[in-house]
Amino acid sequence: MPSAAQDLVRANAARRFLTFREKKISLWGSKIGNQEIIERKENKMRKVSIISAAALIFLLAAGAWGQQKDDPKCKDHPAFTRMPDYWIYSCQQKQFDAHTFAVGKGKTETVEGHYWKIAYRPQNTLSEKPSELQIQRNFENAVQKQGGAVLWSEKSRSTLKLLKDGDEIWVELRTDFTSGYALFIIQKSGMAQDIVADAAAMNSDINATGHVAVYGIYFDSGKSLIKPESAQAIGEIAKLLKDQPALKLFVVGHTDNQGTVEGNIKLSQERADAVLKALVGEHGILASRLRAYGCGQFAPVATNDSEASRAKNRRVELVKQ
Repeated sequence: MPSAAQDLVRANAARRFLTFREKKISLWGSKIGNQEIIERKENKMRKVSIISAAALIFLLAAGAWGQQKDDPKCKDHPAFTRMPDYWIYSCQQKQFDAHTFAVGKGKTETVEGHYWKIAYRPQNTLSEKPSELQIQRNFENAVQKQGGAVLWSEKSRSTLKLLKDGDEIWVELRTDFTSGYALFIIQKSGMAQDIVADAAAMNSDINATGHVAVYGIYFDSGKSLIKPESAQAIGEIAKLLKDQPALKLFVVGHTDNQGTVEGNIKLSQERADAVLKALVGEHGILASRLRAYGCGQFAPVATNDSEASRAKNRRVELVKQ
């Protein structure tokens, strides 16, 4: 009996030990499980933080890299500012060219002069890009505020005209659905060549200073062929020589500073020769009374900083021998 009682005590003790051990193991397992969950959450949070930081760095970098810069060969035309947050994609400039402008429904007008083409695009960082109509109205209003006129306006295209610093400026504005736009500009100068040459005035200047600049003799850019509209000015020079039979003249050609020095000297000589030949061949002036000389760009009467100033430097002068 005692043996049986002892066995019962031992069995109960063994059960309690096993129960305690199972609870301890269960608790330990629970702790391990909870720790794993905590570690997983921490790892996930670390990953989220890393991804967020990387995204922030990317966005900051994209903002810096996304600022497009103007084509280094290009700049704005002096008469116009650009739309805010735009950059110059491309440009083209020619000393003398022509462009055909729409001036009415089915009507166009071709204008010659200093030519610009400047293409603009919005920055990638610009959140709200202006519409085509908004761009058109901005330029139309700007020109009208300067006393200019809107000659024609339709979807995606406007023709504008204004007078600024003595220059007549024609503009074609073209827009597109990407909010880009381009300006096609012809700048006609209020050039001194429009002054009518007069024999009496030329004689007065020659007597006073020994020389006179003659404006109104026209050539195509880079060429020495006299244009027909020069007839009146050349006729007045011939009249001067006929009225003053003892007068002998140097016919001196001048250019602006566009092109090479050598090319300008050659061009000015060829133009002076052309005027001399016209006086001799068309008006019967003795060749012995005239001598042609090309001065190139070396005797300017104005700066070469603007088209109007360069126009004054492109001239023929008569110098008393």
